[in-house]
Amino acid sequence: MSTDDRFARGRYPLRLRRSPVPWDRQRPTWRDAKPKVIADALKRAQARPSGNWYVVGATRDVNATRPLARTVAGHEVVVWRGPDGRLRAGPGSCPHLGAPLRDSPVRCGRLVCHWHGLALDGSPFAGWTPLPVHDDGVLTWVRLDEAGGEQPLEEPVIPPRPPLAGAVAAVYTGVGVCEPEDVVANRLDPWHGAWYHPYSFVDLSVVSAPEGEASGAVREGEAAGSAPERAAADEDGFVVDVSFRLAGRIVVPVRAVFTAPEPRTVVMHITEGEGRGSVVETHATPLAPDDRGRPRTAVTEAVVAASDRPGFAAARKATPVLRPLMRAVAGRLWRDDLAYAERRWQLRSTGRFPG
Repeated sequence: MSTDDRFARGRYPLRLRRSPVPWDRQRPTWRDAKPKVIADALKRAQARPSGNWYVVGATRDVNATRPLARTVAGHEVVVWRGPDGRLRAGPGSCPHLGAPLRDSPVRCGRLVCHWHGLALDGSPFAGWTPLPVHDDGVLTWVRLDEAGGEQPLEEPVIPPRPPLAGAVAAVYTGVGVCEPEDVVANRLDPWHGAWYHPYSFVDLSVVSAPEGEASGAVREGEAAGSAPERAAADEDGFVVDVSFRLAGRIVVPVRAVFTAPEPRTVVMHITEGEGRGSVVETHATPLAPDDRGRPRTAVTEAVVAASDRPGFAAARKATPVLRPLMRAVAGRLWRDDLAYAERRWQLRSTGRFPG
């Protein structure tokens, strides 16, 4: 079947698999998932600039009455909305006597310390220095120059997305005992998808990978050739053909490109099939160590789904219902993938990681 046939658009976005392959009879991918290819892609991602920007959480989680609080790379951070609705951010410790500002309410755009009533409006005060903050419409970012140690950038490195006005966006957050590189390495291993997540992915083949390495399943004449795929190749991208499993034999086939635009982000961009233009962004944010001194990392996954089908406009009206479902799907995947990342960190920290 040609690429055009596989992704041909019919009246309905779904496909019926003709002859499903049992999980244990699918083609093994361990020979293709070369540790060096994954490690080299990770190393190149880590060398890209982040400008010291870190994802704190979903934009929707910053409301008018409570701050969004997180410890990022060991630094307590709070984000809230000022009276004009714009974000304010700063250290999460009150400059008066060190109260945790994460527990303080927002009143008239000011963060009011619940210990003694000190009100912060986001301006410098008594040694309390505001932090650069950015709202990209889906996620909230803060810039921590002390933690990042890089040349600062005015804005975070945000991948291209479909216009938000015509999309449905949902954000999932999970936390694991690992480091950001373990999360990124997981996402730079597309070969594990149909083996590790058979409830979500089937018929997966890696069409092209960095350094010319490929899955061995590339069919003649099907090398990545579209403009987004050529651009992905320039950015050390992985091009993957995969079907999302909905129920039984009902699937949605797509072509997706995985790239790492900065050290703590991996993006899956759908280039062919249903939802073309949609993105799934995975952001890894280092937190504070746990009580045993082990590193902890927050995974923030933003799904921005779009479609040019007429019926998608009607689906967007059901966004309040769709968002919890999208988060639930992401949560199921990340329960497994965080176990993968945690295992990787455990092996690395004890010197037992292969290679």
